[in-house]
Amino acid sequence: MKVLGIESSCDECAAAVVEDGERVLSNVVATQIPFHAKYNGVVPEIASRMHTEWIYGVVQEALEKASLSPADIDGVAATAHPGLLGSLLVGLSFAKAFAWARKLPFIAINHMLAHLYAPRLSLTGETVQQVDYPFLGLLVSGGHSIICRVENFDDITVLGTTIDDAVGEAFDKVSKYYGFGYPGGAYIDRLAKTGNPDAFHFPMPSLHKGDHPYDLSYSGLKTAVINQLNQFRNSKAASAPDGATPASRPEDIAASFQKTAVEILLRSLLRAAEDTGLTTIVAGGGVAANSLLRARLAEKTELRCIFPPLEFCGDNGAMIAGIGYQYLARGDRSPLNVVASARVQGFKKKYP
Repeated sequence: MKVLGIESSCDECAAAVVEDGERVLSNVVATQIPFHAKYNGVVPEIASRMHTEWIYGVVQEALEKASLSPADIDGVAATAHPGLLGSLLVGLSFAKAFAWARKLPFIAINHMLAHLYAPRLSLTGETVQQVDYPFLGLLVSGGHSIICRVENFDDITVLGTTIDDAVGEAFDKVSKYYGFGYPGGAYIDRLAKTGNPDAFHFPMPSLHKGDHPYDLSYSGLKTAVINQLNQFRNSKAASAPDGATPASRPEDIAASFQKTAVEILLRSLLRAAEDTGLTTIVAGGGVAANSLLRARLAEKTELRCIFPPLEFCGDNGAMIAGIGYQYLARGDRSPLNVVASARVQGFKKKYP
């Protein structure tokens, strides 16, 4: 079964064709980064308008790269939630129209579940990674930070999530404040490679109220890095010749921030692994591309840590088509009056 997958939850206009839920025949991602970079963040109105202009061409390119015509498609899947509502509506509406015109089965997708499915995708000639259920899922992006128990491709139990900012959001805001560049995650990761991760000792959150053993918080770290930088400078750092506070190198700020951001994730994730007894961890989302996160988890030899290929970490149509196949093969269908929704209940928590 060849499934067309469409993803437009944020600022990536993406379409792909995947065969039988695994073999990626094409994967086209039209990025809007140049249009949002000057604002150091996604502007929802610009994003939705760009999706409207690009969606037809992106889908057409996905079909052409797969050497297929619309008549060769057996099913259609599209992101319906979560995300920016205006952006979601463009891709979802196009997908529903495509399915209706061709009389094809259609399925609406939660794209966070699709991120967990991404490691099962295979580019031509590659061996598919086998992932047995249950496992621990780590979903980290600009909008979400989720630790979950995964029983099946469509069955997760959220164990922990952010009570304020998502980890990707913290990366973007720190990068914006210091003018590192957009998107923040990629620029901070790059700067951190030549920085001193111990130049600053930023605080870890203390979620002491209520039951939050696996929850996450990034608001405090963001505030410390932006507004209280010198307060957390390592006392062993060299002083300036005149006794003044030494200048802060961007590389050191990036490295120290990234180190703490990753440690916050690992503290809750490894606690969940110990408590549940699960030894397989699957990561997904844009922050899953972070080199330090990958390196730190690779050190945990007692765990099997699985990451998607870098091209499948961010939002993409292949993961939508892949998981869409699983629904369609089971006989699931979404009505053509299904609506988009910006949020998914339970993906964020209040504190305490």
